[in-house]
Amino acid sequence: LLTIFLKGNKKRKRTEDGEKVSEEQSSSIIQEPPVKAKKAKKKERSEAEKKLSERENALEQADEEEDQKLFQNKAKQKKKASQAITKNVVNSATGAAAKQQKRKRVADETADRRTVFVGNLPVTCTVQVLKSLFKKYGQIQSIRFRSLIPAEDTVSKKVAAIKHRVHPNAKFVNAYVVFKEECDAQKALKENGTEIASGFHIRVDTASKSSSHDNKRSVFLGNLPYDIRDDAVREHFCVCGDVVGVRVVRDSRTGLGKGFGYVLFENTDAVHLALKLNNSVLMGRKIRVQRIADKRKAQKSPDQSRAPKDRVDKKKKKEKSCSNDSFVGEKATPLKKSTKPKRIKTVPRSKAGKNK
Repeated sequence: LLTIFLKGNKKRKRTEDGEKVSEEQSSSIIQEPPVKAKKAKKKERSEAEKKLSERENALEQADEEEDQKLFQNKAKQKKKASQAITKNVVNSATGAAAKQQKRKRVADETADRRTVFVGNLPVTCTVQVLKSLFKKYGQIQSIRFRSLIPAEDTVSKKVAAIKHRVHPNAKFVNAYVVFKEECDAQKALKENGTEIASGFHIRVDTASKSSSHDNKRSVFLGNLPYDIRDDAVREHFCVCGDVVGVRVVRDSRTGLGKGFGYVLFENTDAVHLALKLNNSVLMGRKIRVQRIADKRKAQKSPDQSRAPKDRVDKKKKKEKSCSNDSFVGEKATPLKKSTKPKRIKTVPRSKAGKNK
């Protein structure tokens, strides 16, 4: 009985243990699915959060790029506007400067037309002397002396003119007389050639560049003495005809001549006579007298003179190449090859049989 009872208890325990195990297994089976669902939900949430964060980052980057583009466009627009402003300022400044230069040129030209150059004046000449000489032609605006040689290097020409501190070797000065009207300046040209003092025939001419010098009535002088005076040249050439003006080119600092000058006559006939004085002696020097060539003709003549020289040179070269003195080979004419066919040498029959 005990054995049966013990066996029964063991069976009961086994069944209870099996029930417990089955209950535990069932509970574990029941409890597992919710954990997996939570994990899946967490994964889904994490993926969605990642996507949202990525979208947010992409949107932020796009906003930043748009802001940068807008900033760059604004900077470019500002640069363009500043460049346009600077261009306008520069153009306006250049235009204003050009206008001022034009005004100055016009003013200078009008002033030059009203100005008269007076050359070969004595050093003792004063403003009052010039006023008394030219006031009969019209109202004088101003008079200024030029080509003054100061007594000392430290003294300027302006101070020397005001204080009359002129170099003792200086013998003449020049001056500009400005009239208020242009017609008065044209009238004052009548004083050209008048003797204002003993040995001083003044030269009066307009200061404007438009005044053309007549080359046909002028001659060029070379090899002149450096200390020559204008009146000495006038006396030398007065035999040829009426002298309108004498101009000896001088150094502005020392007042000495540069060795050349010009003489303007009243008529062209005097020029022919003046050319005969070439190599004549003036103050111990043989002077050179030549015509003044027109610049336009001088520019054309070299081109015209080159062509015939070139032709002559070519002819000379050809003559030299054909001359017997020069050792130059000649091309030999090639021999023509004969078109006739060559004759074939035939051997007689008798000799052919012997050879066999």
